[in-house]
Amino acid sequence: MTNTSRAFVVVVGVDGSDSSRSALSWAAAEARLRNGQLVVITCWTAPVFVAGLNPALYERDSFIHVAETIQRQAVKDAGAADVPIRTQIVEGQPASVLVAASRDADLLVVGSRGQGGFAGLHLGSVPGHLVHHALCPVLVLREPSERPS
Repeated sequence: MTNTSRAFVVVVGVDGSDSSRSALSWAAAEARLRNGQLVVITCWTAPVFVAGLNPALYERDSFIHVAETIQRQAVKDAGAADVPIRTQIVEGQPASVLVAASRDADLLVVGSRGQGGFAGLHLGSVPGHLVHHALCPVLVLREPSERPS
């Protein structure tokens, strides 16, 4: 969906995992090469409550604060000060949020495993969903330790 009237937009999902931090570094380099901009999205979801538990235990602000801290540190570590960056903290399931963000993206970049990944999982449920449903090209970045021997 490249449009010559606007900058190339690279969207990257960041959850604080090593995989997502590598994806952010790669996405920043791609945005830099294309004189584009980077959109960094961090999602959060509230825990599911069991009937009878006090919903006041759910502190929305604390979830947002944790997401902001994770995102801020990842952006700092990516060394992308020379790339225009927009950041978003979004409540919602990562797969749905990133598919929605893909509408305005030229490229969507994610790590192959996020915070919920299992060692034996070759392609996580979020990247798998994005490959099939995103509205732009998707790059799933695998860490060297995740590659088959």
